[in-house]
Amino acid sequence: MEAMLVDCVHNSLRHFVYKNAIFMCERLCAEFPSEVNLQLLATSYLQNNQAYSAYHLLKGTQMAQSRYLFALSCFQMDLLNEAESALCPVNEPGAEIPNGAAGHYLLGLIYKYTDRRKNAAQQFKQSLTIDPLLWAAYEELCILGAAEEATAVFGETAALSIQKQYMQQLSTSLGLNTYNEERNSTSTKNTSSEDYSPRQSKHTQNHGLKDISGNFHSHALNGGVSNMSFYNTPSPVAAQLSGIAPPPLFRNFQPAVANPNSLITDNSPKSTVNSTLQAPRRKFVDEGKLRKISGRLFSDSGPRRSSRLSADSGANTNSSAATVSGNVSNASKYLGGSKLSSLALRSVTLRKGHSWANENIDEGVRGEPFDDSRPNTASTTGSMASNDAKSCDQEDETMLTAGTAMSAQRITIGVSEILSLLRILGEGCRLSYMYRCQEALDMYMKLPHKHYNTGWVLSQVGKAYFELIDYLEAEKAFRLARQASPYCLEGMDIYSTVLYHLKEDMKLSYLAQELISTDRLAPQSWCAMGNCYSLQKDHETALKNFLRAVQLNPRFAYAHTLCGHEYTTLEDFENGMKSYQNALRVDTRHYNAWYGLGMIYLRQEKLEFSEHHFKMAFLINPSSSVIMSYLGTALHALKRSEEALEIMEQAIVADRKNPLPMYQKANILVCLERLDEALEVLEELKEYAPSESSVYALMGRIYKRRNMHDKAMLHFGLALDMKPPATDVAAIKAAMEKLHVPDEIDESP
Repeated sequence: MEAMLVDCVHNSLRHFVYKNAIFMCERLCAEFPSEVNLQLLATSYLQNNQAYSAYHLLKGTQMAQSRYLFALSCFQMDLLNEAESALCPVNEPGAEIPNGAAGHYLLGLIYKYTDRRKNAAQQFKQSLTIDPLLWAAYEELCILGAAEEATAVFGETAALSIQKQYMQQLSTSLGLNTYNEERNSTSTKNTSSEDYSPRQSKHTQNHGLKDISGNFHSHALNGGVSNMSFYNTPSPVAAQLSGIAPPPLFRNFQPAVANPNSLITDNSPKSTVNSTLQAPRRKFVDEGKLRKISGRLFSDSGPRRSSRLSADSGANTNSSAATVSGNVSNASKYLGGSKLSSLALRSVTLRKGHSWANENIDEGVRGEPFDDSRPNTASTTGSMASNDAKSCDQEDETMLTAGTAMSAQRITIGVSEILSLLRILGEGCRLSYMYRCQEALDMYMKLPHKHYNTGWVLSQVGKAYFELIDYLEAEKAFRLARQASPYCLEGMDIYSTVLYHLKEDMKLSYLAQELISTDRLAPQSWCAMGNCYSLQKDHETALKNFLRAVQLNPRFAYAHTLCGHEYTTLEDFENGMKSYQNALRVDTRHYNAWYGLGMIYLRQEKLEFSEHHFKMAFLINPSSSVIMSYLGTALHALKRSEEALEIMEQAIVADRKNPLPMYQKANILVCLERLDEALEVLEELKEYAPSESSVYALMGRIYKRRNMHDKAMLHFGLALDMKPPATDVAAIKAAMEKLHVPDEIDESP
């Protein structure tokens, strides 16, 4: 019953029927209370997004898997201290982290969200050491800015580690085959050499077969997963945690009294037919095994080989078993050589053997008197079968050797291909999070076409172009990502911001509606909706949407930052600062939040604080011309104009298309009375931003200072023609009115 319930729960989880899994697992725990069964119930709760149920269920448990599941529940409930205590018990400082690489990864996330970045990086690196294919750990290292080059992480050491893991699995499978063969051979010899009395035979069959039959049903219903003894009741721990299927349960049983019909007709044509049926059956299994070994990366031939050997053992003792197996061999023509046919072969053989034993136990004892001369015939048959078995084993050994070599070669090739792909993806990801975006784009271009045109890669490409302030290319990449993965929301928050900067209100509105209809519970959907309202100048509604995104995922840093932008626009600086600080609690390398804080302090004229936060943003993203521009502005306000000019030069070199640093440089030069240099910069800037009213307004101020009133009036007029914001219009008109009043120049905006 326990095995049936466990199998039912696993099937329900496998088919995503979580309600049924929880119900059946509750029955399991009620009937067979154990911590292992509680783990299965907790797993069902977690799969059904009921972390709180798993939390209360596992609180106080001590097994490693229980601690891991409890920590996972705590993490999802944001109980980070309890999660850490579960993974690293205070009273056991040297306790091993449960679940290997996954456990270290979870502990790394806990350290990350409790602002212990060095400890988090150590845990992520440890998880990669255990499992180099745990990509999520490497991505977290990239986010923390602590990732090594991908060539080092996914290099030869990783290849050897992965090969070692899979070769161990392969050798374990082959070792199980050898163990089954040796045990079967020993059992055959012992059975053929012993003499049983009818009483002993009856006792063995009536009691032993009953146990075997019960064990067979329990194991078969549980997928045949157990390493327990042949005659013992299978343990739920072994049944759930063992990864190796056992030999079939009939492998060692040899009926002491043969079928009366077969004993009477030992020399009849029927016995000849039965003996000839053995060879085709062995050939069928051998060919199937060879196809399996050569056709799969990892051999799981243990159960199948033991099934064949079990059938051979039964055939050596009883010719009726050979008949059954012969029929199964003929049926295999219709089943084919697939895994399904092999499982069917094993199932039919066992069921037939079970049925034959029950039908003939009493019949063999009552219907035939025991004759000492008859075992001689059986002995002769056994020796012939023994010779056949030896030749079969030699063939099997040759095939297994060839299969092992082929599997090892495939493992090596597969590992090499996977790691070469991860090296490109990993290096591109690392460069992206270091904001070396052009290098990242060049790296992604090395990917094969089929991998480049996937949603994740195209989203990364779009983010890189976004950081380079190339919004047109970013929009193109995100649009292709949507086509490749229409229901993937990765990077869609950035895509909505790209459309916001491009002022594509129709596209942004359409995107927001699509994302909401796809997943109303995703923060990206509400970020897109908020950007849509923000573009329409409805900042209060935009803020509500951003707050909804934060509510759905408090660890979504960009949503906090967007809230801060809206609060700042509404001049609610206090809440704006809180939002930016919340973003930094989630991700200390989220430079947008540092930049937002710097802007608030700049507007409040807290210049030292402003400089500090702009510098923090600059350290994280040293290639952003926007950050450098505002850092230069803060330095200029602090009367450190020479430093400000140096920063502005760096910003101009970083992005020639960005007009902001050139404009700020011209402003600084005007303040330093270097008017000719300022005019040269502005003349160059007109080529990049021909419709920017502030450029012409600043040129008008310069010409006014140089008493060139006609040119000043011309440029003020051009600035007004470009329809500047209302505040700028008032400043320009005031400057025009005071055109002939030199003393007022410095006071004009």
